[in-house]
Amino acid sequence: MAERRARGPLQRVQRRSRELREQVEALRAESAAAAPGQREPLRLRCTQLKELVEENTNALHALKKADEPAPVGNYSQRKEEEEKLLLRLSQQLQKLLLVLDQDNVTKNYPGGEEHQKGPHTEEGNEEEEESEDEEGEEEDPEEEEDEEKLLDDPNVRECVAVGNFDAQQEGDLTFVKGEILLIHDKKEDGWWVAENSKGERGLVPRTYLAVPKEEEESQEESEEHTEVVDETADGTEIKKRTDSHWNAVRAIAENDTVEVLTTTGAVPAGFRPSMLFQLLEEGEEFRASSYLQPKLTPSQLAFKDLVWNSERNTIHPRPTRVSLIVTLCSCKMIPLPGSGVRVLSRHVRLCLFDGSRVLSNIHTVRATWLPKNPQTWTFSPRVMGILPSLLDGDCFVRSNSLSSDIGILFELGITYKCNSTSERGELSCGWAFLKLFTSSGIPVPSKMHELVLSGGTPYERGVEVDPSISRRAGSGVFQQFMSLRKQPVLLVKVKSPSVHSKDILNFLPETLVGGMCYIHLLVFYRQILGDALLKDRMSMQSTDLICNPVLATFPQLLDQPDLMDALRRDQEFLKSAFVLVYHDSVLPLLCSTFLPGYRWAEEEVELSRWKVIHDFLKRSREKDGALEYLLSSENTHRAFDISELAYDFLGEVRENNPGE
Repeated sequence: MAERRARGPLQRVQRRSRELREQVEALRAESAAAAPGQREPLRLRCTQLKELVEENTNALHALKKADEPAPVGNYSQRKEEEEKLLLRLSQQLQKLLLVLDQDNVTKNYPGGEEHQKGPHTEEGNEEEEESEDEEGEEEDPEEEEDEEKLLDDPNVRECVAVGNFDAQQEGDLTFVKGEILLIHDKKEDGWWVAENSKGERGLVPRTYLAVPKEEEESQEESEEHTEVVDETADGTEIKKRTDSHWNAVRAIAENDTVEVLTTTGAVPAGFRPSMLFQLLEEGEEFRASSYLQPKLTPSQLAFKDLVWNSERNTIHPRPTRVSLIVTLCSCKMIPLPGSGVRVLSRHVRLCLFDGSRVLSNIHTVRATWLPKNPQTWTFSPRVMGILPSLLDGDCFVRSNSLSSDIGILFELGITYKCNSTSERGELSCGWAFLKLFTSSGIPVPSKMHELVLSGGTPYERGVEVDPSISRRAGSGVFQQFMSLRKQPVLLVKVKSPSVHSKDILNFLPETLVGGMCYIHLLVFYRQILGDALLKDRMSMQSTDLICNPVLATFPQLLDQPDLMDALRRDQEFLKSAFVLVYHDSVLPLLCSTFLPGYRWAEEEVELSRWKVIHDFLKRSREKDGALEYLLSSENTHRAFDISELAYDFLGEVRENNPGE
């Protein structure tokens, strides 16, 4: 039986994983000692190893418990542990590929001497491998200083584990007593980002750590400490995390990649993982679709921002404290990433912000650029005809927030793909904040604003997008002036809406940011929403589902701008025509199996989707509607779901938030 079990599919994958782990460790050791000219063969081996790891991962995913020739205890747990091991190996190889590929990276953005290749760059890996010992020797604290205070000192990065710790969830770093760990980030919640001698990173509890002492003292103390598994070394419980664990895990991986890209000169030092992109990826909270829904009053017995006007037979307009039109004009002197990084999209994300919280949905506008001048981004001042709404630089901004610090946060970003690893990511190329009211409450003037971009994140201060520009500038007034002209800037025009535009904007939700080119569609949706919820309901106390596919699905279009483009028409058509157009355009497409899933900044997917959309619209016009398409045996659709027809307003409306 032992022989049969040894030949089981899961054990074969496990055996292969152990072999791959040994090969990865050997390759990392060779890479640390290799001279720059010897890195190309190692890079090829690294690429091959990564492919083998991916093959083994695919084989693992295909495994089923029923395929085992004999019963396997804790099958799911063993499979999950194996997946974590392979993921860790893949991450190590990705990071190693970026380091090995640094010889091939060409800096296209203006850089100083400190960015050029030289002995310091080539020996960077060896110095990084030895950093633990070197930093440990540099630390020379006074003996009488309190150990706890010394442990929290931001300059102390090398710590020793005083007990064994097993990872509690994904992203934790397992270690044993006596192991030396290099601390990269000392978080306030007591969970620190640490790296072991193998280059593995993860979260560790602070209470398991101590400052290393002299060898003799360390030996004596190691005998006094007892092994710790479920509790901390001093007997107290592990401090509960205050932030999302998955966010912390993802931040570790993304910061690793950005750190390597910065070290190798692929991106400027001020670039960071995009904060607004991470918020969009976390769920529906900051998507326009959630803000389009009506909000309830504190009693939750009526709608706060959706009231019926019986005299005009439509919904009441809702004036707001902030009602502006913001036009993105251009971005200048934006640093370029190196040739080792392929840019898939250049864009600006904007939202309402008070310095600490995002107060609205996050709206994205894609930029255009010319190969002759890639450091300048431009935007379409007005999108008409067949131009995609994603390019619309004219944006409306609405909010009823009473915050005195409210303003608009602009984050310039790129979606990139590493040439060596094919890894995708989203980077912030700088950000700017335009406060909408002065300290005395006066609104920002309607004019063109030139906003100098800051590097880092909106929670960092004093970080430049590309510090090399300032370092190269001389001390003279002229040199400083020329340096300022080279700083990246964003040009935006802010103006109050006209009387006509304000009347239209007042039909929208109290808090929303979006493109002006499809504002009429949003107004139609809100008016139809008012008809269904306020005018046509038999009773205001009724909570029955409403059969209305437009209300049930329209908010999804805001998250898929190419489908919104398929719906855009002349502003003069009536609400009834809007419903007919909706049924004959986007509703069948939402359920079609021929339309690939929406993916951000993937050119092939975008072209494929638009071809399907274009062909469908053409066929729909030729056949006088979508009925022929829906009934044709040549077309297939996803299985029917009642949510496609039933609008559950209790499940969709947003509860009133007093803080907004």
